[in-house]
Amino acid sequence: MSSIPKKSLMLFSGRAHPELAEEIAKELDVTITPQAAYDFANGEIFVRFEESVRGSDAFVIQSHTAPINQWIMEQLIMIDALKRASAKRITAVVPFYGYARQDKKHRGREPISARLVADMLKTAGAHRIMTIDLHTDQIQGFFDGPVDHLLANKVLAEHLRDTYADHDLAVVAPDSGRVRVAEKWADMMGGVPLAFIHKTRDKTRPNEVAANRVVGDVAGRCCILVDDMIDTGGTIAKATEALLADGASDVVIAATHGVLSGPAVERLSTCGAREVIVTNTLPIPDEKRFPSLTVLSIAPVIARAVREVFEDGSVTNLFDGNA
Repeated sequence: MSSIPKKSLMLFSGRAHPELAEEIAKELDVTITPQAAYDFANGEIFVRFEESVRGSDAFVIQSHTAPINQWIMEQLIMIDALKRASAKRITAVVPFYGYARQDKKHRGREPISARLVADMLKTAGAHRIMTIDLHTDQIQGFFDGPVDHLLANKVLAEHLRDTYADHDLAVVAPDSGRVRVAEKWADMMGGVPLAFIHKTRDKTRPNEVAANRVVGDVAGRCCILVDDMIDTGGTIAKATEALLADGASDVVIAATHGVLSGPAVERLSTCGAREVIVTNTLPIPDEKRFPSLTVLSIAPVIARAVREVFEDGSVTNLFDGNA
């Protein structure tokens, strides 16, 4: 017996952010595989795919938005269903990777939850992970398999160059831990000056910043304040206020993931920033949008990476060798 090897790309979407999955499918000119997915009365999740997935190259798209534990569990169940239905290769596409901030122990008796999520994805049956702008690069090593770490900075930087080309710019890191990322941003923006915010934080009180001090010359410049995510907005709002107090002419906030929890919308809309730019790695409902918020689509980046993985091409080349 003989057969001609063939590959079949199939996209699957969880219920967390179906709009992004549809955008990715449109970019790839494929359709999302239909499925039945619902919750039982006690909260248990059920998933069944309505087409054969045997031998497929399966990409399971799920962004870990709120309620985060439900959507992580749904993705694990989808991956398990694909494994048991004989999918040939399963890629967990996670635009926003949940628990990424818990990547190390700050004190004794703490978990490393980012590693736990990677272990669960592997145990469920994922062969590889595709994600965007992890909180720290070392999370790639938590997963025992290939990790495609995509970058959103090209999408954000293109918008910034188009909008603020005639401004005297500076790139600012919101804390000392993001300085290396900010250096890459400064190069992408044409070698503009770099500054960072020195902040103190009480480790026993999450999402709270005690004090800020600007390190670098920002007077008279339009400052591009870059970060990987905005959660409650406390850090980024205080950094904006510190920059304006230090003489910055304008502040533009650019972040990949708009988590926007709790008081984030109020803080961002009143902190004095000229524009807040995020991507749609997470769903941003109408009630979390405000006039100065700009949401850019990350679907083309993910779609190109999915195509390269499916065709056994190079994901790194999509990012000039930096991914």
